[in-house]
Amino acid sequence: MIKVENVCKNFNKTHALHNVSLEVNQGDIISLIGPSGSGKSTLLRCIHGLETIDSGKIYLDGELMDRNNEKKFREQRNKMGFVFQHFNLFPNMTVLENCKLAQVEVLHKSDAEAETVALEYLDKVGLKEKRDSYPNNLSGGQKQRVAIAGIIAMRPRCIVMDEPTAMLDPKGRKEIMATIKTLNKENGITVVLITHYMEEAAKADRVIVIDKGNILLDDVPKRIFSQVELLKSVGLDVPQATELMYELKKCGLDVPDDIIDEDECAQVLYDILRSEERRVGKECRSRW
Repeated sequence: MIKVENVCKNFNKTHALHNVSLEVNQGDIISLIGPSGSGKSTLLRCIHGLETIDSGKIYLDGELMDRNNEKKFREQRNKMGFVFQHFNLFPNMTVLENCKLAQVEVLHKSDAEAETVALEYLDKVGLKEKRDSYPNNLSGGQKQRVAIAGIIAMRPRCIVMDEPTAMLDPKGRKEIMATIKTLNKENGITVVLITHYMEEAAKADRVIVIDKGNILLDDVPKRIFSQVELLKSVGLDVPQATELMYELKKCGLDVPDDIIDEDECAQVLYDILRSEERRVGKECRSRW
């Protein structure tokens, strides 16, 4: 769906992106991770057209995104929604009014048509009952879900998200990731998101690691997070389950390198304990 080809972006003397190339397939969930200042946000903003690129090409559905063709470029951008860290809701407007606004102003829908679509997507994010509430009466997770509902009400084919859970507590982060997964599964929406939470990145279809404006790694989560030493060398963490396996391996235990979630970790620990229990039991029986 998206193809980035040899893209470079500079800010004065700072090289933000160096010949970056990648492809995103329709229906994928892609996580971008990297240390602060690595170029993650710049890459997303270039893909969405919020930043101009100095060289290279970006394609959407096989067609070049060309700023010289303003009408077509605007139509292409409308296929991609952008969700920021901050919720970008108007505090003086209700949840429903916030969700209707872009449809009316950008897509020129009637108020009645926009309301029907807004209610449909508020229902999808589990907040239809909050339609008449104001943002100040919502939790952080609820505000971000309203922002996402407003974006998907525009019916984009892809959503790019710049740390959508950064301002949230653990409960809010869990709500947002569940919403993303549901929209991806039920609507086939392609998702490209930046996150600093490795447990979130581990739930993606692919993880892309960016460092100093270059793509360092691009693979499925298990293969990415098995490279603990490399990730640590560029200042990145790994999921807690991966970290525990890494420490156990350093202690001499024969554990897998590609554990990334709590259930897998729990099973490995259970197997270790059962094995040790059997070993001790066998020793005891032999002594008796």
